Amino acid sequence: MTSSMQLGLLVALLWAVWKLFRNLIVRSPLDNIPGPEEATFWTGHVKALFNRHGWDFHDRIVQQYGPVSKVYTAFGTPGLYVYDPKALNSIIAKDQYTYEEPAWFVRWNRIVLGPSLFATGAPPVVHRLRDAVSAKVNGTSGEVDVIGWMTRTALELIGQGGLGYSFDPLVTDTTNEFGGAIKAFAPTTFTLQALRMLLPYSILPYVPLSIRRQVARWVPHKNAQKMRAISETITAHSKKIYEEKMAALAQGDDIAVHQIGEGKDIMSILIRANTAASQEDKLPEEELIAQMSALVFAATDTTSNALARTLHILSERQDAQDKVRMELMQAVPVGEDIPYDQLVDLPYLDAVCRETLRLHPPVNFLGRETRDDIIMPLSEPVQGLDGTSVSEIVVPKDTTVFISIRGCNRSTAIWGEDALEWKPERWLQPLPKTLGEAHVPGIYANLMTFLGGGRACLGFKFSQLEMKVVLAVMLRSFRFLPGDKEIYWNLAGINYPSVGKESAKAEMPMNVEAIPV
Repeated sequence: MTSSMQLGLLVALLWAVWKLFRNLIVRSPLDNIPGPEEATFWTGHVKALFNRHGWDFHDRIVQQYGPVSKVYTAFGTPGLYVYDPKALNSIIAKDQYTYEEPAWFVRWNRIVLGPSLFATGAPPVVHRLRDAVSAKVNGTSGEVDVIGWMTRTALELIGQGGLGYSFDPLVTDTTNEFGGAIKAFAPTTFTLQALRMLLPYSILPYVPLSIRRQVARWVPHKNAQKMRAISETITAHSKKIYEEKMAALAQGDDIAVHQIGEGKDIMSILIRANTAASQEDKLPEEELIAQMSALVFAATDTTSNALARTLHILSERQDAQDKVRMELMQAVPVGEDIPYDQLVDLPYLDAVCRETLRLHPPVNFLGRETRDDIIMPLSEPVQGLDGTSVSEIVVPKDTTVFISIRGCNRSTAIWGEDALEWKPERWLQPLPKTLGEAHVPGIYANLMTFLGGGRACLGFKFSQLEMKVVLAVMLRSFRFLPGDKEIYWNLAGINYPSVGKESAKAEMPMNVEAIPV
């Protein structure tokens, strides 16, 4: 072991001992905030929060303790679970640079994806999806794994629009290795949350990235090894695309314009700008490759799962499916694509998308970590454990704060007594006065689904359009019906469906009927 690694080990050990001592001896300003008690010292509530069957635990926190509550993380460290709108405004907008992404989140993604942003219309594609599903059901009806096809479509859409690259011709049931790795990323990461939250206490931050990845091969943990394989697959494919981009760029613009995207995709523009930048301003190759991995992951899994959830709901609500199909059929003659300006203005389609993203956000909650001591304001006072009224909370530096996206989107105090119902019609009439008064800081439709502030989802417009284009094409061509197998939605970094509660494999078989033209 090198002297630097020995020093790193000593520093990490001393830090861990100090954290243990501080949490056991020193009182925290958060001690007076109510919250669930059933926590272990070593992992706190982490295993309950990050559990694919953890819906009841999250719902109980919201229902029993309200808009702000105390939860515990590693080594008995108190944190907060928040969906109070005024507090959210502070976290993601007003004081966003105090509430940064947690150290464990940054370090984990740096290990897995590299130093990416996380660490610091394509109608022809949709037509190919329609044709592939039509062939699958042979023009009549049959069982189709909807989540599989939605993932492949989302990957191809971001591949062409974001990277200028085609991943999948969407013609057969073939498995795409890169798409499979992207799909497995969030569920596998979720199972390793206790390990991830221990990263700040380890020597890993002091070990070069290349060595960390080599050491990972020897970790005796099944899901850690699965995560290593996923990381290597994503990095290898991103590196291949990057090298092809660089080779095309070296041959000049005449070659670039004949590529997919004609050189106007996001990564081609970024690579050209980076090549032209001064040496001191250039991003290293490793970071550019990591940006590609992060871009594809962020744009693929969330939208594909939101689409799958929408189709799952519509299969159970045939009245709503018929209504949105009627709106689509009346928009333009059969066989024609609905123009963009008309598509985005279809009221019921928009209401269906908004309501699904409200009630079932693809991401249930996110973590932040305070970089300094800060006072968190509250919309309404909460009663402390000592019986006093608490109207603001002193949050110490290095506190983990969980943003409950689902809690805010489903709050009856904000959305009314029917907040837990899937009700697209709410968007076709005046929204509750309480919603306007809450000042929810979301960037989209008074929802926290795409966050807000400086860390809002950059691709939320792309995601919205993708959902509407896919639904417009597929619902005019097919009727979606419940399959013979129970579909269970798993809580994960990005929620996903499986067949029953026992299986952790992402799949969603549904019965699909072709609609005669």
